Amino acid sequence: VLVMQSGHITHMGAYGSARLKGEVKADTKTNYRLASLSKQFTATAALLLVKQGKLSLDTKLTEIFSDFPQYGREITLKHLLSHQSGLRDYEGLIPGGQTQQVLDADVLQMMKRQTSGYFQPGSQYKYSNSGYCVLGEIVTKVSGESYAEFAKKNIFEPLGMFRTVLYEKGISQVHDRAYGHSPSGGGFSETDQSVTSATLGDGGVYTSVEDWIQWERGLEKADSLGEEMQKLVFTPAVLNNGSKTSYGFGWMLDTFRGYTRHHHTGSTIGFRTAVQRLPQKENLTVVVLVNRANASPWSIAERILDLYL
Repeated sequence: VLVMQSGHITHMGAYGSARLKGEVKADTKTNYRLASLSKQFTATAALLLVKQGKLSLDTKLTEIFSDFPQYGREITLKHLLSHQSGLRDYEGLIPGGQTQQVLDADVLQMMKRQTSGYFQPGSQYKYSNSGYCVLGEIVTKVSGESYAEFAKKNIFEPLGMFRTVLYEKGISQVHDRAYGHSPSGGGFSETDQSVTSATLGDGGVYTSVEDWIQWERGLEKADSLGEEMQKLVFTPAVLNNGSKTSYGFGWMLDTFRGYTRHHHTGSTIGFRTAVQRLPQKENLTVVVLVNRANASPWSIAERILDLYL
């Protein structure tokens, strides 16, 4: 658990086990799989390429991948970032019984085999893991290096997040790694990996609350993107009909107790995560990372916010 306000740590603690096997205790350096909290990093990586002039928010999928089907001519980078692309959920396209893990590149190929999305891009909001896996592949294609390497060089290392990693089996390593668990027979079994645990763009970041301190301070100073572009990150996206959604670029947006709130949750086999920020309360931020499938980090974070409010 991490609580920060105005860039200062007001509480940081670790509880329970990083891994039940071997009785490995969790500490504040323990790295948890973030699941969908990773999307804010993927969005930042894509926007850095916009900042560098290598992409624009209006760049279309077919401009990046020339072999993408016709329906990609209407899907822009902005649609992908704000969940307005209409791309089909890759989880539903994985053949039954498949045991080989799916990669972002596989998701892109799945999308290329489709002839249409769920709806006209920009006409609806529909949360899309597929869209963020495709964003990871866009970063790889446009930058000329893997998304994991690009994020390491352009986000993690510049901010001092030296132990944060987009984990790729056989390529990178997670130091002080937490392993996921699920209730089983009155106890717990280790449920750390599934077929969808190897994608990066939608949920592949491992980090600790200690490294998150640097990320939060970077957000406060807009270190990665600059103030103008970071403002877009926390601005509700607009649909074709002019109505606003409750999502920016990698962040969900709403209000809590009358205050503007930036937030996100993450859920994958054996892990549950949550972050909530109140920018109007000196960036009061709560991060809760749990390596247990039946945990409720969202409600824990709200109860902590209530204590401070």
